[in-house]
Amino acid sequence: MIRHDVLVIGSGLAGLRAAIAAATAGADVGVASKVYPVRSHSVAAQGGINAAIAQEDNWENHAFDTIKGSDYLADQGAVETMCREAPGTVYEMEHWGTIFSRTAQGRIAQRSFGGQDFPRACYAADKTGRALFQTLYEQSLKLGLTVYSEFTALSLIRDEGGNGAIQGAVFLDLASGRVEAIAAGAVVLATGGPGRMYQRTTNPLLSTGDGLGLAYRAGAPLKDMEFVQFHPTSLFGSNVLITEGARGEGGFLLNARGERFMDRYAPKLRDVAPRDIVSRSIETEILAGRGFPGGYVELDIRHLGEGLIRHRLSEIYEFSRVFAGIDPVREKIPVQPAQHYMMGGVSTDARGATEVPGFYAAGEGACVSVHGANRLGANSLLE
Repeated sequence: MIRHDVLVIGSGLAGLRAAIAAATAGADVGVASKVYPVRSHSVAAQGGINAAIAQEDNWENHAFDTIKGSDYLADQGAVETMCREAPGTVYEMEHWGTIFSRTAQGRIAQRSFGGQDFPRACYAADKTGRALFQTLYEQSLKLGLTVYSEFTALSLIRDEGGNGAIQGAVFLDLASGRVEAIAAGAVVLATGGPGRMYQRTTNPLLSTGDGLGLAYRAGAPLKDMEFVQFHPTSLFGSNVLITEGARGEGGFLLNARGERFMDRYAPKLRDVAPRDIVSRSIETEILAGRGFPGGYVELDIRHLGEGLIRHRLSEIYEFSRVFAGIDPVREKIPVQPAQHYMMGGVSTDARGATEVPGFYAAGEGACVSVHGANRLGANSLLE
């Protein structure tokens, strides 16, 4: 049997960051992932990571926007902790080598995101998740973490005769077909969400919710599973994510009549209102017969100019061309809401501990809850 002090299941941002922290503290850490780490869903995050680093902003503003956006259902103490620590987290990633986009003055660039009164999302073009992940992966290589790639978790190992503590997990090694057990003094679950149970989702095929099932069967409660976030703008047909950053840069939504319909639903924030409001507004337009045949509206970013689109929104430029056959520099992008994120997950405290001894959870698969009923864009990478 393989043994480690700490076993992390999942190799996305939450999993790698937990593994790095444990290894830095002197623990022998193993990371098990059903895909090679650089294929984890974290690399698909596009728009940004929130932090109140601008001179006119502060963590209290960030916390208020987060709590308000959650429909006042977030754990306010946990939100305070997250928002207080956000600037230090972003600067840490910068010092480790994350290549953030920059202003003319050389500072980390920030863009507007839904439901926030300040441009707070620090970004690396529209590849922020990939930039952050590559930085953490480099740190994991530097520390020499043991990674078990293409290991699918089958069950957690629980001490049934003692206090019920989690003592490891059983995996299927996809390469060999063997069943392997990994024992550990503590297990961290960071397996992401179950988005693929929806017909329309921005999540990849690997987001099947395995981890939630593992936790539930091992006696760890799940929380807030009724709170499901739909992203307003997925590419019509394929449901590839079209980042909120496109609207943060100045893009806007149009119905089949050519109307900027968000003026009706959110006169102040308009196209950068919280995601739940924008998604409901799009569906309302479609159901009222003001959408396009098939059920979509259009996102117009043409006025932003080819330079900005190909530099700051380069993935959107490529996705539109490859998956929809359109040039967003000259044509409007067809978009529709799709499932994007689960606010609920394995119930934890603010330190990631579950009710089961020796068992922790982090990332989208966990629920502290810092998101309540609705997550603000760019808070997930931060979480």
